[in-house]
Amino acid sequence: MNGKLEGKVALVTGGARGIGAAIVRRLHADGASVAITDVLDDAGRALAAELGERTAYFHHDVSDEAAWVETLAAATARFGGLHVLVNNAGIFHPGQIADTPVRDIEQQFRVNQLGPFLGMKHGQVPLRAAGGGCIVNISSIAGQLGFPNAAAYVGTKWAVRGMTKTAALELAPAQIRVNSVHPGFIDTPMLDSNPPEANQAGIEATPLKRIGKPEEIAAAVSFLASADAGFVTGAELTVDGGWIL
Repeated sequence: MNGKLEGKVALVTGGARGIGAAIVRRLHADGASVAITDVLDDAGRALAAELGERTAYFHHDVSDEAAWVETLAAATARFGGLHVLVNNAGIFHPGQIADTPVRDIEQQFRVNQLGPFLGMKHGQVPLRAAGGGCIVNISSIAGQLGFPNAAAYVGTKWAVRGMTKTAALELAPAQIRVNSVHPGFIDTPMLDSNPPEANQAGIEATPLKRIGKPEEIAAAVSFLASADAGFVTGAELTVDGGWIL
């Protein structure tokens, strides 16, 4: 543990697996106490049990406003405050515009777009009480480019990009920094919904010619959460192996 987040409290949504779990592990290794939230209860509890000290798991539907209030209250009561909020929870339903059911559009909107909005709306309260802090919103390179067969998902990730910049302006007077991280092609369970040829095409489209690791996204979040990024707000940190170049 290098201690750069020692004494800090972080809350990571969608923290039970994939990128979220990697973020939880990294912030914990950096010295933070970490509230892990998710709807995948077994995986979330297992991660908290594995890491042990300075972690706790909370069941949390990020699309439910009342759940945000309840979860933040429970996490801050457990750890004594909040300094870092990571809005990571996300889902993906592939589909062309002509064929995407409204149900899939609404589900992705509620988790990927409404979730971070509610997180910023209610998370700023304990961050203000702490005298400032930071919010890191996990967007995607899909929030910087267009992608076929993913219009609903792309729309939510562009929204996260815009909300991040707006929140950075609104919350700056309270010394709350707000930034977004834009992962490229990363080795997570979300890739399981892709056909193999799509995954291979993703590797070929990446100049570094490999799939990224969740730990590489976690390292970006660690930087933005730390004092090293004390003058960074409203920024987009793209971690994509050069995809969007």
